[in-house]
Amino acid sequence: MNKTKVFLGGTCNNSTWRNDLIKMLKINYFNPVVENWTPECQEEEIKQRQNCDFCLYTITPESDSVYSIAEVIDDSNKRPNKTILCILEKYNGKEYSKSQVKHLDAVGKMVVRNGGIFIKSIEDIAKVLNNYSIK
Repeated sequence: MNKTKVFLGGTCNNSTWRNDLIKMLKINYFNPVVENWTPECQEEEIKQRQNCDFCLYTITPESDSVYSIAEVIDDSNKRPNKTILCILEKYNGKEYSKSQVKHLDAVGKMVVRNGGIFIKSIEDIAKVLNNYSIK
Protein backbone atom coordinates (compact mmCIF):
# COMPACT_ATOMS: atom_id res chain seq x y z
CA MET A 1 0.00 0.00 0.00
CA ASN A 2 1.45 3.40 -0.88
CA LYS A 3 1.07 6.65 1.02
CA THR A 4 -1.70 8.11 -1.17
CA LYS A 5 -4.83 8.52 0.95
CA VAL A 6 -8.52 9.06 0.18
CA PHE A 7 -11.22 10.48 2.43
CA LEU A 8 -14.37 8.32 2.12
CA GLY A 9 -17.25 10.79 2.40
CA GLY A 10 -20.83 10.44 1.31
CA THR A 11 -23.80 8.24 2.14
CA CYS A 12 -23.87 6.67 5.60
CA ASN A 13 -27.16 5.09 6.80
CA ASN A 14 -25.51 1.67 7.18
CA SER A 15 -24.60 1.68 3.50
CA THR A 16 -21.99 -0.89 2.48
CA TRP A 17 -20.40 1.05 -0.39
CA ARG A 18 -17.32 1.84 1.71
CA ASN A 19 -16.71 -1.83 2.53
CA ASP A 20 -17.16 -2.75 -1.15
CA LEU A 21 -14.65 -0.09 -2.24
CA ILE A 22 -12.10 -0.75 0.50
CA LYS A 23 -11.75 -4.35 -0.74
CA MET A 24 -10.59 -2.99 -4.12
CA LEU A 25 -8.30 -0.17 -2.94
CA LYS A 26 -4.51 -0.26 -3.20
CA ILE A 27 -4.15 3.08 -1.40
CA ASN A 28 -4.78 4.22 2.17
CA TYR A 29 -8.14 5.61 3.22
CA PHE A 30 -9.91 7.43 6.02
CA ASN A 31 -13.39 6.17 6.86
CA PRO A 32 -15.23 8.88 8.84
CA VAL A 33 -18.07 6.56 9.89
CA VAL A 34 -17.99 5.88 13.63
CA GLU A 35 -20.51 4.39 16.03
CA ASN A 36 -20.71 7.46 18.27
CA TRP A 37 -20.25 10.84 16.58
CA THR A 38 -18.47 13.34 18.85
CA PRO A 39 -17.00 16.83 18.39
CA GLU A 40 -13.58 15.15 18.26
CA CYS A 41 -14.78 12.95 15.39
CA GLN A 42 -15.96 16.02 13.53
CA GLU A 43 -12.58 17.73 14.07
CA GLU A 44 -10.76 14.65 12.76
CA GLU A 45 -13.05 14.51 9.71
CA ILE A 46 -12.27 18.14 8.87
CA LYS A 47 -8.53 17.49 9.31
CA GLN A 48 -8.68 14.41 7.08
CA ARG A 49 -10.63 16.24 4.35
CA GLN A 50 -7.89 18.85 4.29
CA ASN A 51 -4.95 16.43 4.42
CA CYS A 52 -6.00 13.45 2.30
CA ASP A 53 -4.80 13.33 -1.30
CA PHE A 54 -8.38 12.78 -2.49
CA CYS A 55 -11.81 13.58 -1.12
CA LEU A 56 -14.35 11.09 -2.42
CA TYR A 57 -18.06 11.57 -1.95
CA THR A 58 -20.17 8.58 -2.91
CA ILE A 59 -23.90 9.26 -2.94
CA THR A 60 -26.39 6.38 -3.00
CA PRO A 61 -30.20 6.18 -2.88
CA GLU A 62 -29.86 5.08 0.75
CA SER A 63 -28.99 8.64 1.75
CA ASP A 64 -31.58 10.83 3.43
CA SER A 65 -29.23 13.81 3.71
CA VAL A 66 -28.05 16.48 1.28
CA TYR A 67 -25.05 17.54 3.37
CA SER A 68 -22.59 15.44 1.35
CA ILE A 69 -23.69 17.30 -1.78
CA ALA A 70 -22.78 20.56 -0.05
CA GLU A 71 -19.42 19.09 1.01
CA VAL A 72 -18.51 17.89 -2.48
CA ILE A 73 -19.35 21.27 -4.03
CA ASP A 74 -17.36 23.04 -1.30
CA ASP A 75 -14.37 20.77 -1.90
CA SER A 76 -14.65 21.02 -5.70
CA ASN A 77 -14.32 24.79 -5.29
CA LYS A 78 -11.55 24.76 -2.66
CA ARG A 79 -9.66 21.60 -3.65
CA PRO A 80 -10.75 20.73 -7.21
CA ASN A 81 -7.73 18.58 -8.08
CA LYS A 82 -8.49 16.16 -5.27
CA THR A 83 -12.31 16.04 -5.37
CA ILE A 84 -14.20 13.02 -6.68
CA LEU A 85 -17.98 12.58 -6.78
CA CYS A 86 -19.53 9.19 -7.38
CA ILE A 87 -23.28 8.86 -7.86
CA LEU A 88 -24.58 5.30 -7.60
CA GLU A 89 -28.02 5.46 -9.23
CA LYS A 90 -28.92 1.98 -7.92
CA TYR A 91 -27.51 0.44 -4.79
CA ASN A 92 -28.57 -2.17 -2.22
CA GLY A 93 -32.02 -2.57 -3.75
CA LYS A 94 -32.81 1.15 -3.87
CA GLU A 95 -32.68 3.53 -6.82
CA TYR A 96 -33.09 7.18 -7.63
CA SER A 97 -35.97 8.40 -9.78
CA LYS A 98 -35.21 9.75 -13.28
CA SER A 99 -35.73 13.27 -11.95
CA GLN A 100 -33.29 12.71 -9.08
CA VAL A 101 -30.70 11.26 -11.47
CA LYS A 102 -31.06 14.33 -13.70
CA HIS A 103 -30.39 16.65 -10.75
CA LEU A 104 -27.53 14.55 -9.41
CA ASP A 105 -25.94 14.48 -12.88
CA ALA A 106 -26.14 18.29 -12.88
CA VAL A 107 -24.23 18.29 -9.58
CA GLY A 108 -21.66 15.95 -11.13
CA LYS A 109 -21.21 18.28 -14.11
CA MET A 110 -20.73 21.17 -11.69
CA VAL A 111 -17.98 19.23 -9.91
CA VAL A 112 -16.28 18.61 -13.28
CA ARG A 113 -16.58 22.29 -14.28
CA ASN A 114 -14.88 23.14 -10.99
CA GLY A 115 -12.02 20.77 -11.83
CA GLY A 116 -13.09 17.60 -10.00
CA ILE A 117 -13.94 14.09 -11.20
CA PHE A 118 -17.44 12.61 -11.64
CA ILE A 119 -17.84 8.80 -11.65
CA LYS A 120 -20.81 6.44 -11.62
CA SER A 121 -19.47 3.11 -10.29
CA ILE A 122 -17.44 1.77 -7.38
CA GLU A 123 -15.25 -0.15 -9.81
CA ASP A 124 -14.36 3.08 -11.64
CA ILE A 125 -13.54 4.79 -8.34
CA ALA A 126 -11.10 1.98 -7.52
CA LYS A 127 -9.50 2.22 -10.99
CA VAL A 128 -8.98 5.99 -10.71
CA LEU A 129 -7.63 5.86 -7.16
CA ASN A 130 -5.47 2.78 -7.71
CA ASN A 131 -3.84 4.48 -10.71
CA TYR A 132 -2.28 6.82 -8.17
CA SER A 133 -0.78 3.91 -6.25
CA ILE A 134 1.29 3.15 -9.34
CA LYS A 135 2.65 6.67 -9.75
